[in-house]
Amino acid sequence: MGTVHARSLDPLPMQGPELGVQADDMDLGEPEQEEKQEVLENKDVVVQHVHIDGLGRTKEDILTYEVADVFRAKNLIDVMKKSHEARQKLLRLGIFRHVEVVIDTTEGADALPNGLDVTFEVKELRRMTGSYNTMVGNNEGSMVLGLKLPNVFGRAEKLTFQFSYGTKETSYGLSFFKPQPGHFERNFSINLYKVTGQFPWSSLRETDRGVSTEFSFPIWRTNHTLKWEGVWRELGCLARTASFSVREESGHSLKSSLSHTMVIDTRNSTILPRKGALLKINQELAGYTGGDVSFLKEDFEIQLNKTLFWDSVLSTSLWGGMLLPLGDKPSSIADRFYLGGPTSVRGYSMYSIGPQSEGDYLGGEAFWAGGLHLYTPLPFRPGRGGFGELFRTHFFLNAGNLCNLNYGEGPRAHLSKLAECIRWSYGAGIVLRLGNIARLELNYCIPMGVQSGDRICDGVQFGAGIRFL
Repeated sequence: MGTVHARSLDPLPMQGPELGVQADDMDLGEPEQEEKQEVLENKDVVVQHVHIDGLGRTKEDILTYEVADVFRAKNLIDVMKKSHEARQKLLRLGIFRHVEVVIDTTEGADALPNGLDVTFEVKELRRMTGSYNTMVGNNEGSMVLGLKLPNVFGRAEKLTFQFSYGTKETSYGLSFFKPQPGHFERNFSINLYKVTGQFPWSSLRETDRGVSTEFSFPIWRTNHTLKWEGVWRELGCLARTASFSVREESGHSLKSSLSHTMVIDTRNSTILPRKGALLKINQELAGYTGGDVSFLKEDFEIQLNKTLFWDSVLSTSLWGGMLLPLGDKPSSIADRFYLGGPTSVRGYSMYSIGPQSEGDYLGGEAFWAGGLHLYTPLPFRPGRGGFGELFRTHFFLNAGNLCNLNYGEGPRAHLSKLAECIRWSYGAGIVLRLGNIARLELNYCIPMGVQSGDRICDGVQFGAGIRFL
């Protein structure tokens, strides 16, 4: 690099989401412009030291993994790129309020002519933080209060208490999160919780008190989660008019289950994607680790998104699942699948498809649902480049079925039953994307294939949530 060129490189403070060299930040003389550009891009440099200033309770060993790649940089542009990546990794730990990067030439007796020092200036989060926000679930909203103790033991651990009060569900829980040093995607968590939910479509009230442990890890392009859950469930009637079938389900049960989830997600957005695909497969086995509930449960979700002409997006999705009771006991109403509503098969009321008794929907042991959607910009593009980009015109075709299977019959009989009495609907509407939090839909729906006992929503239907068919 040489001393002349080193002197031309002022310390470069880098902060914010983008790291780069701005022409105004460097004092470059006109005659040396070509030579210095060559220095920045082609000349070799050596990162001699990496400093992290501002540490209090954080242990240095966990940060070593996050900044190690900076030492492998070969030129200044590479140093800036790897420093930016290291900054993002440090912020991802969730223990710093902000992180700034400064690159300077090395000084001192051991300084090399082409040596550089990289300094990360950090500010740690407080020992205790609080939060208040609102959340949107599947056609329900809730207020959430949280208390968080970040970096409890100095290695990015997190202890969180959360209370949620919603339109259909109230919960509170305590969780502890611990990432593996150097591999944030590999993490362990343990949760204690109590959840009370109301399900008016089934005239059911459910209270869960439980503990769960989770271990998450990536393998190639897939993300996996292994989970054990032990939960004491109390079911009761939500109204005096509850059917006898729901009253039969009332009482206490203890579920202990092991589950595995695999996810491949290449979508550019989870709320309203424009491209990419999603594959999610979940398996749950209950009864082999204790409890009085035994079943094997499988479900999957597939979504494909493709950008077309005129800024339109074609999206297709497919859901499916099956529940197999193990032993002599029938499946519980709390474990079955439910279908219908503005977030699944539109044009039907919330979870109002399939087996029912006296107006109470009991769920099913097998289901499938598919959707074809076309999202286009608003006519005449009002608010283009601004607020109007949050809105999309929506055309859809949905179909699905929910039923109980006789497992003594063969797979052909099962497929035949799932193909009977298909409910489907079509329509059009407006979609509003609320950042990366949720989305709202206002659709005009025309339900078709309606069966006896189904509850429909013919006409305008409103939906809010984060997961839509």
